[in-house]
Amino acid sequence: MAINYKSYTFASKYDQLDEGTQKSPLCFIGFMELTERIQKLAEKHLKDDSQFIVEVVASIRKKPNKLIVIIDGDRGVTIDDCAELSRALSAALDEDRMLTDPYMLEVSTPGLDHPLKLTRQYYKNKGRTVKVKTSTDVHQGKLQEVTPHAITLEVVTGTGKKKEVKEVNIPFSDIEKTFVMVSFK
Repeated sequence: MAINYKSYTFASKYDQLDEGTQKSPLCFIGFMELTERIQKLAEKHLKDDSQFIVEVVASIRKKPNKLIVIIDGDRGVTIDDCAELSRALSAALDEDRMLTDPYMLEVSTPGLDHPLKLTRQYYKNKGRTVKVKTSTDVHQGKLQEVTPHAITLEVVTGTGKKKEVKEVNIPFSDIEKTFVMVSFK
């Protein structure tokens, strides 16, 4: 059983508008429904099965409305892949008439400051150093193993003769955030 973490970012609704004032279509659809529909639409236009949607963010705080689609891939994602998905998704959104207000569409890959959200991302980063925050502790080590229910880190403490290597098993249910660490070695 794979655990999929979904993340949605929501901006304030225009619920307090005066009678007769037009509401944004984003309010009529509902944020959850909107982001889910955009995700399904984006998934139809991915290059192949190795790519996947990490997150869809919809924000209507400032005009124009902003849609952010974050994609990743088992073998990575190129800037051309992002551009192709952006063009295809923009055309599909216009054709579907899901949004009648002007919007800005941004398609990108998760940056270094973006935590891992899907089990699939953990598999992709096997062998890399990660920092895992749980409710009780923070662990940093090499991602050794990934199962549908947990991850195993190789954690090194001490140096020289006092160097100790241990394996730490962390269930996905205990993980609050995981970041891939960059090594400049």
